[in-house]
Amino acid sequence: MIWLIIAVVVGLIFAPAMWLRPSPREQRATTLREAARQDGIQVRLDPSPLHQDDRRRPAYRWAYPPRRPGPDFMLMRDVVASDALKPFVEGWRWRKEPLHELPAAVRCHFEALLARLPADALAVESSAEALILWWDESLEREAFQPVAADMAELRDGLAGRPDRPERRGVAQAPRG
Repeated sequence: MIWLIIAVVVGLIFAPAMWLRPSPREQRATTLREAARQDGIQVRLDPSPLHQDDRRRPAYRWAYPPRRPGPDFMLMRDVVASDALKPFVEGWRWRKEPLHELPAAVRCHFEALLARLPADALAVESSAEALILWWDESLEREAFQPVAADMAELRDGLAGRPDRPERRGVAQAPRG
């Protein structure tokens, strides 16, 4: 009987520790994020790009070189986009289209990349600072590496094609 009481007490002591242990999915996401950071990809949990979604979602960011900003656009997967949005390729719609047409080689690479993205990739966004992949981290580290390389290649093709040109030679008025 005393052994039963000891077993229950020990169980009560270790139960909270088991609840705090990361799940296999959390462990995989942590490994994936660390590998991405080592490859120069910024990983942040940012407010979701989806309407009426208050969650923070993983945003993998490939930074543009400081003197070569990228275009502004957001492309959404059909399953999370409104039918009112303009289609780009099968399964993807523009929420915000770039002002300038993409060069043929960049567009071809972009279309091929979109076809290879995992099913949980929800959006691809570009700003002057970075190319961003919004997804739910379904891939293992090894399976993500080709996607990361393709995203880096797309970033390189889009770099230096800003929608808003830099102001050069414009003197700022003194503040005071």
